[in-house]
Amino acid sequence: MSPPSVDTIAAVASAQGRGGVGVIRVSGSDIEALIRKILGKLPSARNASFSNFLDESGDIIDRGIALYFPAPHSYTGENVLELQGHGGPAVLQMLLQRCLDLGARLAQPGEFTRRAFLNGKLDLAQAESVADLIEANSTEAARSAMRSLCGEFSNTVHRLVDELTHLRMLVEAMLDFPEEEAAVDNIERRETLLSNLQSYLKHTLETAKQGSLLREGAQVAIAGQPNVGKSSLLNRLAGEDLALVSTVPGTTRDVIRQAIQIHGVPLHIMDTAGLRDSCDEIENMGIALTHQTLRRADLILLLLDASQGMTVQDEAIVKDLPADIPRLLVLNKSDLLHGKVPVLQEAGKAVLVSAKTGEGIEELRDRLLEAVGWRDQEGGVFIARERHLRALTQAQTHLVQAGAVLTQAELFAEELRLAQRALSEVTGEFTSDDLLGEIFSRFCIGK
Repeated sequence: MSPPSVDTIAAVASAQGRGGVGVIRVSGSDIEALIRKILGKLPSARNASFSNFLDESGDIIDRGIALYFPAPHSYTGENVLELQGHGGPAVLQMLLQRCLDLGARLAQPGEFTRRAFLNGKLDLAQAESVADLIEANSTEAARSAMRSLCGEFSNTVHRLVDELTHLRMLVEAMLDFPEEEAAVDNIERRETLLSNLQSYLKHTLETAKQGSLLREGAQVAIAGQPNVGKSSLLNRLAGEDLALVSTVPGTTRDVIRQAIQIHGVPLHIMDTAGLRDSCDEIENMGIALTHQTLRRADLILLLLDASQGMTVQDEAIVKDLPADIPRLLVLNKSDLLHGKVPVLQEAGKAVLVSAKTGEGIEELRDRLLEAVGWRDQEGGVFIARERHLRALTQAQTHLVQAGAVLTQAELFAEELRLAQRALSEVTGEFTSDDLLGEIFSRFCIGK
């Protein structure tokens, strides 16, 4: 891991645009001289003080609250100054320029949090959760990001690493002392530890997948014949008229996307062109785009006309759907059935709804969550990224392979070592500088 930088960085840490309060953040190993020139004095540590913010001539740029956090008790682990003044863009830029004139440089995206990681104030999973908390677009996502920031995810990974280390110690001892009288007991203990470790890792991976779903959402494509009510269903799920609804077949030519939330879980719903044979060149372009969209979806919501059931045309559409993508069968226009129950719905193979009246929409929402893999977790979930899922999956693969070479001690020990290395990538014990650059470059400046 590269050592942290020793130069001083500064940035606007509040949101862009005008606001009641704006924040300038400065961090570095030696910023006392800068502080004295801006404030006229060095304020008491970790105490809010009302101060004038001065320019090079001693004139007042702004006045507000100054907070000084000496190292190592600060966000970055370095000396940190926060100036909380008025939130106008002009005054913030004047104050930031004053910091730059005094020797600071403009911070790169995520550099404050990167320094916090490099100085041991946060591990990598916690550092990533800072950005996830800022970007959270639902209450549940924000709560999950806070759980990760508070260390819940990291503590789970550390527990896995500790148990894996304990198992590796036992295996190494068995390699060094194969003639010990307790060898039989050690073999049984080794198998028990491996089984427990595999179960705990499986549970952790399942929870992480829930957290990843909260962060990324799921892509849900609505497909079906023209005029089965795809656009009407999108409008009903979104709660507003987004897509043009018409009785003329082939009205939808492009993919219309809308983000919705169901119980705090983000879903990206995509209304697509109706699938049929057409002589219209523009409509065929829309149908081709539909097929591309379906191949990228996490779930395909196949919509049928409830009054018609599964027709020959619908069966042809089903055959052309990507076989590896889950699908949910939905029967629309229940308001036209007059109390009749479709065979598919009676058999539990489909959800019956009316995009026109809203009947069955709540059941559909619950089935959508179930179909994309959402499960309510006792105690909540922690936020997770694709990088975390890959590391946990890789560790799981190595533990499975370890079980396959249980009687070959050297190979068994190597698989355990690789599993531990994969787990350590989550919290940053084994992480390349290139990956760190990629992670923190996605942060906002000032964080």
